[in-house]
Amino acid sequence: MKRKEMWTIAIFSLLMTALPMLVMAAQEADKPKPALFATFWALVPPVVAIVLALMTKEVYSSLFIGIAFGAALFAGGNFEGTVLHIFNEGFIKVLSDSYNMGILIFLVMLGTIVALMNKAGGSAAFGQWAETHIKTRIGAQLATIFLGLLIFVDDYFNCLTVGSVMRPITDRHQVSRAKLAYLIDATAAPICIIAPVSSWAAAVSGFVEGEDGFALFISAIPYNFYAILTIVTMITVTMARIDFGPMAEHERAAFNGDVTNGSIEDEETDTLVVNKDATVKDLVVPIVSVVICCVIGMIYTGGFFKGETFVNSFSNCDASVGLSIGSFFGYLVTMIYYRTRNVIPFREAMNCLIAGFNAMVPAILILTMAWSLKAMTDSLGAKEYVATNMQMVAGNLANFLPAIIFLVGCFLAFSTGTSWGTFGILIPIVVAVFQNTNHELMLISISACMAGAVCGDHCSPISDTTIMASAGANCVHVDHVSTQLPYVILVAFVTFISYVIAGFMQNAWVCLPVSIVMMIGAILATKMLHARNVEEE
Repeated sequence: MKRKEMWTIAIFSLLMTALPMLVMAAQEADKPKPALFATFWALVPPVVAIVLALMTKEVYSSLFIGIAFGAALFAGGNFEGTVLHIFNEGFIKVLSDSYNMGILIFLVMLGTIVALMNKAGGSAAFGQWAETHIKTRIGAQLATIFLGLLIFVDDYFNCLTVGSVMRPITDRHQVSRAKLAYLIDATAAPICIIAPVSSWAAAVSGFVEGEDGFALFISAIPYNFYAILTIVTMITVTMARIDFGPMAEHERAAFNGDVTNGSIEDEETDTLVVNKDATVKDLVVPIVSVVICCVIGMIYTGGFFKGETFVNSFSNCDASVGLSIGSFFGYLVTMIYYRTRNVIPFREAMNCLIAGFNAMVPAILILTMAWSLKAMTDSLGAKEYVATNMQMVAGNLANFLPAIIFLVGCFLAFSTGTSWGTFGILIPIVVAVFQNTNHELMLISISACMAGAVCGDHCSPISDTTIMASAGANCVHVDHVSTQLPYVILVAFVTFISYVIAGFMQNAWVCLPVSIVMMIGAILATKMLHARNVEEE
């Protein structure tokens, strides 16, 4: 048995053994609320989950232990009550919630459409088209960025498609595999976390209770500095031909014909299906269909077709229902389009349902665990406890919280390799802290949660998106992690400063331009410093 697993089992056993002694004196079975309701103990379950995740680097078991600990606190250490609370008020309740189920349907539909596109040959057709239309090294990198930004509905979709499509093109134009992996990774989660029609938007909306989750997500986009600055950085370093750190060495080697910089990497066969009848439209039409159908679905639930304005219908929409309905009709449009084009047999198209579901199992599992953990803290009165104690926080100190939250999110996501699990833990706490107090600061702090989670996940060597980006680019994983880390650190530093400024100014349309100017200035300064170091050598 691995040491991490032994630690997990030992801590879980200790908690379950010691808990009855901690709460025995406080048990009162005849009260509808637990004896520990709205006390410090209400915050312990997520703390347990965070500590275990940091120790074990395994998020699933850590989240479950946090759930079990919260249920045990609620039941006063009673074994039967603990088990019933885990399932009745945890898994069963969150999975029977109509909003949550709509999000899960949306995820499965997305996975199915991804599988359909790859099976029909649309992704491979785009790659063949690009080979005849992209003429320069900068053009190859910009095309990679553009495709990554285009596939904004889901980060798994992004990583599973962009690498295989663009690798032959970037190889031909002597772009290093490390640079390709960075461009893939930097357009996966960052674009998904600022795209209203994405699995990430649906997930974030599901973590917010007592507020309009989707409206908060939309309002928080201008404050998501890390995602926006990452995109600015990609475009700047590409257009200005700026490379620094280990990436510069890989790019020099690629310019001399060695795209792997001497690393031995077996060339895998293309996982995309090559269909002589497929065209670029077989990639574009499904993506555009999903976007349009999801937008229509959301404004439909917001009353657009009953007289509401477009903006109001977006603000008042039921994101879960809208995205699930929209993705379903996007799937139908894709199926009908492929059948009229006769690029995929019906039986194979239906088999993509299973493939799509399998691709989304990790995301579904993380969501279910995070929702259940939130249910445990809610039953213990975490919101009431935090709201009461928030009044004790000095006003000036609260202005620094977004920057602090960003750092916590970075560290947690880096250590666990998951961004969804990170903001699934942090966002409910942030909402409880700022709810009914300072709405603008709540928006900034929610953005800081998402930005920190994406930043940590972006550079974590155990992140699934980092690993998939390496695989998509056919790059040695260690090379990808080491070459992109300096870029991530630079963006994270500017993001931290931006959240300090935003905490005091609380105006997105002032803070965002300032952060972009700082980011470009930091890149140019890094280039000058790197050039000076090269001259000194």
